[in-house]
This record gives sequence, structure tokens and C-alpha cells, in this order.
Amino acid sequence: EVQLVESGGGLVQAGGSLRLSCAASGFTFDDYAIGWFRQAPGKEREGVSCISVRNGYRYYGDSVKGRFAISSDNAKNTVYLRMNNLKPEDTAVYYCAADPRGLCGRRDYEYDFWGQGTQVTVSS
Repeated sequence: EVQLVESGGGLVQAGGSLRLSCAASGFTFDDYAIGWFRQAPGKEREGVSCISVRNGYRYYGDSVKGRFAISSDNAKNTVYLRMNNLKPEDTAVYYCAADPRGLCGRRDYEYDFWGQGTQVTVSS
């Protein structure tokens, strides 16, 4: 059974940091790309970051460049999203998802598997 389980969300003040984790199981982790998306109330889902486990390629959305960093621990089948200098506009439910092509697709329909999401709330 394929599973993606996010953790690490919470409430933080503006300027603070959080690290999200996405633990994957049930598929060949090394062949995939793992992306992070977020969705705020009343807004469309937004691609935040992605890493190709296969070749190490990394992608960041314009709104998080320079503040967020994505990494993977292949031995643990886990991808991390380190979020620094958080802003109130970063408040959203964050989801991780797996792209079977290993290509870090920019559209959510390119991802086959999704986690349940973790809430990140940034207070001003």
C-alpha cells in the first residue's frame, strides 16, 4: 500500500521556522520525485517545492525561494522541507505528493500519490 505521511506542521510566529517531513512507503522511492504543495482557504493549490530523488534536481516556487530548502534522506524514504523566515502568507495546509516520472511536475495532476496534509499557521 502506498503511503505518504506528512508531519511537522504547527503554529509559529512570523520570522520563525518549521521543518516538515514526508515519510514514503509502498513504492520505489528512488524512482520518484516528491513535491510539496500548499493550499490556503479560498485559494488554489500551489506548488511550493520538489526534489527528484533520482537525480537530486530541486525546484522552488517564486514565493519561497531563498527561505525554504528541500532535502531527502533516501535511507529513511523521507523528504524534508525546511521553512525559514515564515510569513503569515505561508499559512496553509501543506501536502506532499509523489511524481512517478521523477520529473518534479509543476501541475498537481502529474502526481499520483498524496499525503493527508499538515497545517502550518504563521501568526503576525
